[in-house]
Amino acid sequence: MADDNKAAPTPAAPAEKTNPLLIILMITNIAAMGAVAFMQFKFMEMEAKRPDLTQLLKEKDSPEPEASGEAAGEQKKTEVVKKENLLPLDSFTVNLAQGEGPRRYVRLDAVLKMSDDAKAPEFEARKPQIRDTIISILNTKRADDLLKKEGKGYLKEEIKSSINSFLVDGRVEDIYYISFQIN
Repeated sequence: MADDNKAAPTPAAPAEKTNPLLIILMITNIAAMGAVAFMQFKFMEMEAKRPDLTQLLKEKDSPEPEASGEAAGEQKKTEVVKKENLLPLDSFTVNLAQGEGPRRYVRLDAVLKMSDDAKAPEFEARKPQIRDTIISILNTKRADDLLKKEGKGYLKEEIKSSINSFLVDGRVEDIYYISFQIN
């Protein structure tokens, strides 16, 4: 029984060894986080010093008496578009004319800017005719023609003249592309 009273020697707890690679990664991570925080701070500081865009536009549009002979009260005229004159069209997905390569199509969302004397009931009554005209025009175009800036401008003019040929009251003054995607 004397043996029972003797405590069995407990093994000494092994010394915790830290991996030097883990320490290096932690230090690198802390340094990287500090660098990102510093860069964000500098960026926000730079953004706070930058003048407001609306203020710059007001300064640009305001007349300078010494630079121009205009009176201080005169303002430059800007085009005012009334919401009643904007007529949205439903989205178009149209096959383009076949050229070299794979079959292509265009997705188009547009808004027509009508003249002041245009009447909404006529537009609603002729909406199918307007859509058919636009689809017919787009079916004759190739992707190469529409990818150029001049091609999109020419397309606007062609659509305007085609629609204006059958409108009785008012006319289309401009066409605004909301989205224009060629696949």
